[in-house]
Amino acid sequence: MKYKELEDKISKILAAWTRLRPAKSFLGMTLEEFKTALKPSLDARSKIDELQTSLNATIVQRDTADEDAWPLVQRIVGAVIADKDEGNDGELFKEMGYVRRSERASGLTRGHGTPVPPADVPVAKAA
Repeated sequence: MKYKELEDKISKILAAWTRLRPAKSFLGMTLEEFKTALKPSLDARSKIDELQTSLNATIVQRDTADEDAWPLVQRIVGAVIADKDEGNDGELFKEMGYVRRSERASGLTRGHGTPVPPADVPVAKAA
């Protein structure tokens, strides 16, 4: 049984037993004894919920901080590029994770696909 299914089943059993037969014992166990036996499982689930809430809040804090940090990061990189001793072709720029100007692809491509006939040669049409 999956964890969520088990959690739902425990909830339903506790609610039904509490609402309909709170004074009755089953398997020689009272409702309170059953709750005590389930306590480790319920406590762990509660702890997971707390941690998940904390994690979600921390993720929001990180995302907000990242939004504030990004413009500063861009300005620092811009300052490195503008620096006369560093620039966008220097070692620092590369170590920051950028591609040096001298190492960038030229943009020149050589066609390797279907050859294109010269403009002055007529192209035969299929019948």
